[in-house]
Amino acid sequence: MLKTMSEINVKLGLKNVLTRIEEASKKRSPEFQGKTPQLVAVTKTKPVEMIIEAYNAGQRHFGENYVNELVEKANNKDILEKCKDIKWHFIGNLQTNKINKVLPLPNLYMIETIDDEKLAAKVNTNWPKYGNPDTKLNVMVQVNTSAEEAKNGTPPSNVVELSRFVLENCPNLRLHGLMTIGLFGYDLSNGPNPDFILLKQCRDKVCQELNIGTKDLELSMGMSDDFEHAIELGSTNIRVGSSIFGVRETKT
Repeated sequence: MLKTMSEINVKLGLKNVLTRIEEASKKRSPEFQGKTPQLVAVTKTKPVEMIIEAYNAGQRHFGENYVNELVEKANNKDILEKCKDIKWHFIGNLQTNKINKVLPLPNLYMIETIDDEKLAAKVNTNWPKYGNPDTKLNVMVQVNTSAEEAKNGTPPSNVVELSRFVLENCPNLRLHGLMTIGLFGYDLSNGPNPDFILLKQCRDKVCQELNIGTKDLELSMGMSDDFEHAIELGSTNIRVGSSIFGVRETKT
């Protein structure tokens, strides 16, 4: 049974997730130590009041999956007034015809779902029209590590080439890292999640072939049901919604 908004303690949910991040970080191997993973609070279907509550509790990075919902929330007068330092991550599928809806948004911080050269090129070309001309837009290359047809993302075999394209042909973009969604509901009794292992391998290959330090390329992997495991395997950016804001209502 879904809890009503009044029954959900966002501040407590956020505190619990941050504690779990801290504990999971202690279990990482030495190569992953030294950087606290960034929490992106996913607010898909959640009301503005919850965003403001999380912001007031110290959260700054927020993620949205749908363009129209991000447009609505990023332009909301209460968020603009009360959450001046909010940082929006777009974490859903971005169609090229929606780019000019996303790029002008106040406090847009990152697009985590660049999955082909056409999208990268168009975002790069259009960003100067809306962003600070002296500031590059942070982007991540999305990788379809699970090879599911229903999922977006470039295949692992193309990650180096797409990353090279962003670095060499998109001067208005900053390659911030790699992102994957991974197979939902993976059973850890079968061993470490192969999607997370594969994304790290992709990162290592990109860094080796493009001469980038591994600490300069983030790994965005892990959500509410698996973020602790993702952190142990090297994630530096996790996307958590229901563990903070409660189970999402189903869109009808």
